[in-house]
Amino acid sequence: MNDFSQLLSDKINVITDNWVTAVRQDRQIESADNLSRTAIQDHIPLLLEAMVTVIFRSQESEIQPILEASWEHGGLRATQGFDPTEIVREYCLLRQVIFSTLETELLQAKPIELFRVLRLIDATVDEAISQCFKSYVHERLRELEQLHSQLQLNNQELTRLVRANQDKFSHLAHELKNPLTSIIGYSDLFLRQERKSSQVKDNFTNIEHIERVLRNGRHLLHLVNDALDVSRYQEGKMKLQVAPTSVRFLVNSVVEMLEPSVREKQLEIIVDCDRAPDEIRTDSLRLQQIITNLVSNALRYTHQGKVKLICERQDSDKWALIVSDTGIGISAENKELIFNPYYRVSNEEKAYLPESTGLGLAIVDQLVQLLKGKIELVSQVGVGSTFTVTFPLAI
Repeated sequence: MNDFSQLLSDKINVITDNWVTAVRQDRQIESADNLSRTAIQDHIPLLLEAMVTVIFRSQESEIQPILEASWEHGGLRATQGFDPTEIVREYCLLRQVIFSTLETELLQAKPIELFRVLRLIDATVDEAISQCFKSYVHERLRELEQLHSQLQLNNQELTRLVRANQDKFSHLAHELKNPLTSIIGYSDLFLRQERKSSQVKDNFTNIEHIERVLRNGRHLLHLVNDALDVSRYQEGKMKLQVAPTSVRFLVNSVVEMLEPSVREKQLEIIVDCDRAPDEIRTDSLRLQQIITNLVSNALRYTHQGKVKLICERQDSDKWALIVSDTGIGISAENKELIFNPYYRVSNEEKAYLPESTGLGLAIVDQLVQLLKGKIELVSQVGVGSTFTVTFPLAI
């Protein structure tokens, strides 16, 4: 044993050099390509010195130096970005280099002494691998904890910035509403005065300009109100006013309000509320917003045919609102995106409709969640779309 321990001690430098060369040449250890010789060698000489001690004393319990060297090696390999498979490959090469370097002397040894030396070398290398992996995992976990802490800090800062921007946006939107309301009010007043004038021909151009200002002002105010609704929902500031509500009354009110758009596009609107519940408990204003946005969306993207609105009780505690149309339809890839704020459906003919803000369906989705409902979409391009919203009878 003493002879083999001395032999191994004498050849530590040779084994180390051969092992570094083998690691550099092995294509399964790509992480070592850009490392210096010192970085690759690391604590391997210390590991070999510890192996000498183990062989000399012939006791497997004398492994503390091996544990220390392997622990340092695993930590370093983690920081160098090695994969676990590359570390395993390193130790396989070390075992091969040790045996090949000592091959001549080992073949000349007595069988019992040969088996003992082989067993001790194998045992020390196996223990080194085990300790190396413990250190490697420990270092990786430490890095993950640091990354997790950094992500938490980044998330907190992003949340703060988002809230600050939302506050600024809400303030800006509120500031826009006052002058917009004044513009719309004065435009409406001037329009009525011009229409009452007897000189219709002379005033025709003025009326057209005023109508354009009024139309664009109302569109911008609608956009501001929608954006404020989205902002309130995201900030958790949208509160419900739950009260007994008539579904039929709300539906009829929405249809009556949208009747001019139906006539302008020469569409047919069908309402079927015969199976609707007599009364529900919900926020009537938010429910009216949902109905209005769904029907308006159907009218906007339907150029011929009809829009159908159905209300029906489904079971003892649920009812459904179904809005279907014969419009342009929605492709499969757009179905996942249409409820995102500011996303607008397009087709090959038009990028999107100019009067669309991309907020209507986003508000519908948010309000449906607020009213404890669930929305589903079935659509086919060129055929039409059907939105089905299921609500509880009482919130």
